[in-house]
Amino acid sequence: MVDDEPMVCVFLRTILGTAGDIEVVDEAHDGAAGVEAVLRSRPDVVLMDLRMPGTDGLTAIERLIGELADPPVIVVLTTFDADQYVLRALRAGARGFLVKSTPPEELIGLVRVAAEGHTVLSPAAARRLIAASTDGLTSRESARKLVASLTEREAEVLACLGEGLSNAQIAARLYLSEATIKGYVSRTLEKLGCSNRTQAGLIAHDAGLVNP
Repeated sequence: MVDDEPMVCVFLRTILGTAGDIEVVDEAHDGAAGVEAVLRSRPDVVLMDLRMPGTDGLTAIERLIGELADPPVIVVLTTFDADQYVLRALRAGARGFLVKSTPPEELIGLVRVAAEGHTVLSPAAARRLIAASTDGLTSRESARKLVASLTEREAEVLACLGEGLSNAQIAARLYLSEATIKGYVSRTLEKLGCSNRTQAGLIAHDAGLVNP
């Protein structure tokens, strides 16, 4: 976990420590130290604040995604007071974001979901993400051009990714096998030039495939 407020780290360590299958292996209080902690401890999931003195969380995310061949799952954990920074973090490769007011019992479950490679979004954050990600004509046009390269089924899968659904949930909705959905997801990410499901989900929002 990376947060400039030591008390936040203490709180998170206490909450996550109650889960028998989650171990907090390291913590840091600014982005540069966070990068060093990841290199030192190699966690599966990193909870990253954005607004920190010195090296901020966004810079740390860009370094980890850009420099590591196998980066950890990075989830933004913020007070959600700056939409544009959260969007930039997701486009840089973060797998999702949560607000610090997330109830403790939900936080544990969301960390588990993130560890499985799925996008995690706080409900309020997801609503604001939809609004913030559709604020420009250029963004919408670019996303729609990308979506136009997809088949109808791939576009359906992309819309589901925009809702943050897992492969199993998409399979149930579209009445297909989970293995088939996995193939569709891989092809969709490749066509869109996305490195992960979260980036594809943002394109789905920009293109208007997900209802506010």
